[in-house]
Amino acid sequence: MNEWEKWPIKIIEQKDFPKQLKEIRLCPKKLFYRGEWDKNIFDKVVAIVGSRQITRYGKEIIEKIMPEIISRNTTVISGFMYGVDSQAHWECLKYGGKTVAVLGSGLNEFYPTENNKLYLNILETGGVVISEYEPNFKATVWSFPQRNRIVSGLSTVGVLIVEGGIKSGSLITAKLGLEQKKKILSVPGPINSKTSQGTNWLIKTGAAKMVTEPKDIFEDVISMPEQENLFKDYSNLNEVEKIMIDLLESEALTGDEICQITQKNITEISTTLSMMLMKDLVTETDGKFYIS
Repeated sequence: MNEWEKWPIKIIEQKDFPKQLKEIRLCPKKLFYRGEWDKNIFDKVVAIVGSRQITRYGKEIIEKIMPEIISRNTTVISGFMYGVDSQAHWECLKYGGKTVAVLGSGLNEFYPTENNKLYLNILETGGVVISEYEPNFKATVWSFPQRNRIVSGLSTVGVLIVEGGIKSGSLITAKLGLEQKKKILSVPGPINSKTSQGTNWLIKTGAAKMVTEPKDIFEDVISMPEQENLFKDYSNLNEVEKIMIDLLESEALTGDEICQITQKNITEISTTLSMMLMKDLVTETDGKFYIS
């Protein structure tokens, strides 16, 4: 027996749903759930959805926005899939928040199966795992898009799309959210990234509000930072640091690649990179260096 199976499956009827869910089109008659159904966790809810093929950029975005979300006592709801969904659930739990997972299957037949630990953690921290399908129902190609109306329907703060292709399920959720009169939020991304085509399109067409910092999720007016804080100060860099900043602005590189391009020795490059890491000029992930 899996640990999460010790939690009994319960049923909540439509009359006891949170108000925002009752108002959606094709509202389910009942929901199956595991966990403790505390109506207060549905008072302030942000839905976070996105690509199943989450990038490093997508992970950084979720890491950046989550502390603000949790500090405002906001519940995170998502669809429990791998990629952005799972990352949102895990980051929420890391900061001590409450999260709700809406499955595209029955509660006993969840997918992906590697989310076994996530399932249990959600329950143990006071969250809820819900589904409109019978407990042993196996997911189909239509059940995931269908459950998206519940993900968006339970939101009160808005529906945030972190990454998503132009034909992704994330855009289905955004469309459903718009029909439900929800605030749609979108994180812009690189114009050459397939996982940002959908998010950029939502912003470009005016369907979504652009989110560039965490408080944008909660505030309708975007406040501009002071001009002098918009850019890092590179005026005091030495010549080697300036060369590396110029290189890394174009693409992420390993230390060896920087040596090959600059024709400088590894000791000088390693020492310079270490100093730049300490000054928060660059970051390092999986051996590659990026502009901070």
